[in-house]
Amino acid sequence: MFRKRNFPVEKLSGEVVLVRLDSTVLLESLPSDSRSLSLNRTLATIKHLHNAGAKVLLISNWGQSADPMISSEFLADYLSSLLQLKVVPASGVSNFMEANAGELQYADIFLLDDLAKHREEVSNCLEFSKKLSSGATIFVNDAFSLSHKILASTVGVARFCHASIAGFCFEEELNQLLTIIDTSRRPYYAIIGGSNFSRKSAALHHLASKCDGLVFVGKLAFQVMKALGLPVPAFCVEQNAVGEALKLIKLAESRKIPMYYPDDFWCLSDSSTKPLDIVRSDEIVSGWTPVDLGPSSLKRISSLISGCKKILWVGSSDCGLLKRNTVGASELAQMLETTRKSGCDVIVVGGAACKALAGISTSSPQYTMFHSASVVWEFLKGRTLPGVTALDKAYPHDIKWNTIFSDPTRPLVVDIGSGNGLFLFEMARRWKYSNFLGLEINEKLVTRCLDYVLQCNLKNVHFISANATSTFRSIVSSYPGDLVLVAIQCPNPDFNKEEHRWRMVQRILVEAIIDLLVTSGKVFLQSDIEAVAIRMKEQFILYGKGEVSVDGGDGTEWIDENPLGVRSDWERHVIGRGAPMYRTILIKA
Repeated sequence: MFRKRNFPVEKLSGEVVLVRLDSTVLLESLPSDSRSLSLNRTLATIKHLHNAGAKVLLISNWGQSADPMISSEFLADYLSSLLQLKVVPASGVSNFMEANAGELQYADIFLLDDLAKHREEVSNCLEFSKKLSSGATIFVNDAFSLSHKILASTVGVARFCHASIAGFCFEEELNQLLTIIDTSRRPYYAIIGGSNFSRKSAALHHLASKCDGLVFVGKLAFQVMKALGLPVPAFCVEQNAVGEALKLIKLAESRKIPMYYPDDFWCLSDSSTKPLDIVRSDEIVSGWTPVDLGPSSLKRISSLISGCKKILWVGSSDCGLLKRNTVGASELAQMLETTRKSGCDVIVVGGAACKALAGISTSSPQYTMFHSASVVWEFLKGRTLPGVTALDKAYPHDIKWNTIFSDPTRPLVVDIGSGNGLFLFEMARRWKYSNFLGLEINEKLVTRCLDYVLQCNLKNVHFISANATSTFRSIVSSYPGDLVLVAIQCPNPDFNKEEHRWRMVQRILVEAIIDLLVTSGKVFLQSDIEAVAIRMKEQFILYGKGEVSVDGGDGTEWIDENPLGVRSDWERHVIGRGAPMYRTILIKA
């Protein structure tokens, strides 16, 4: 993910930046609450953009908050007080930039209309996304709790901004999410509550493959008990859950990890003489309704987790059968507070669990907390998070250039969209004193190329599987030598449709190439479709900041012969059928 802290700050000056905020972070944060940390990070995102000289458009949905009287004027004033900067409410979201261009002259931060008023937000309407992002060049998502949803304000707008990056709050919460599957600290136990066993089955299997023990509480526990053959009241059993529970039990047995279910429950009786009593888990009969964990269960859980180095608590601990205040959650919270003080890492997921912990702990910032459980469950199911994938991706690994090339200080040539690598292999054979790097989105092609590199023991050519449009800067900027040539040859025309988010040659790529290219360095562009070649050249001239020009001629004529002396396989195919190629070379002044 391309983080805002990695985005060149000088490229923010004068830009219009659209920022998606999380209304729950803004409106429900208390000084002692873990959300206050998220609020501070959100404010830091806005201030960073403002201080860099950007015009900031804030968007969020607060119409579904607990207070229906909140208006854009109120929220703008509230943000102004927090930021100590003037936030101006704006009416509407459609084509704001076109309709209110004059307003940008007297303010730097605007709050657009409540997204909850627009049905197109939830449907991720393409036209609404375009209007919402009208005039904005950069999109910053700082609403991580919505990253499991496909919304116009988190996914749709990314199609129309030249850069889409994560804010400080989003970045931190994503990093925290990844800690859930980190098993470096053991024993690692998961306390799992809530309901809907079947829907969470994939996530439960994932936890069973990672953790050293599973502790089931809440309604999920009854599904495990039923699968083990214990008597469970019919109203406690979820439809189609037993089969999934059996699969989970078999997985736990194969890994030899314990799966615990409660020994006893506080139960509510139909009888008025003794309305509440403790009942063993295998003795719940008709007329009794489980409502909370019993004392033996809590004692056993305390014993199980006492030696843990890491604990995940996700979901409500009550049985979810009656709306009744329960003490089990506060008891669990007290246990976790004790284990945390002994050096255990504690991750808490879900509103009920976070609330219980906040009620007994003054150290909530020392926990990893997710108030929205939906994002965590989707992540544990192994599903991609749309709000994350919509952002530009930074290359996730450090590149050991000295192990890739025999001499990493040699001039570097990069072929974007390197395909099967034939062009680079021939270039590397002819230009032995340069290094060659192919960037290709197709992993299978990259694997084949790397196998050939290894087979032939080549030390001046390498390939990386990456989306070059969004990763070029993060990959090439770490190269020790000079970038002297970039080639973009015959990109798929479909990638150049305006509405296609990942079209290859767009502003973010052009700026990265121009910034990293050495003075007098060159860009070689060619296509068998003239419209594509024209568009590529125009993008470089438009976003090249006046530093690039056509190398030779008046810029209106195409080059007849390939100036590099090496043809790509597609170029050979085009020439072979007698069709023309449209080529040009740009040079950095």
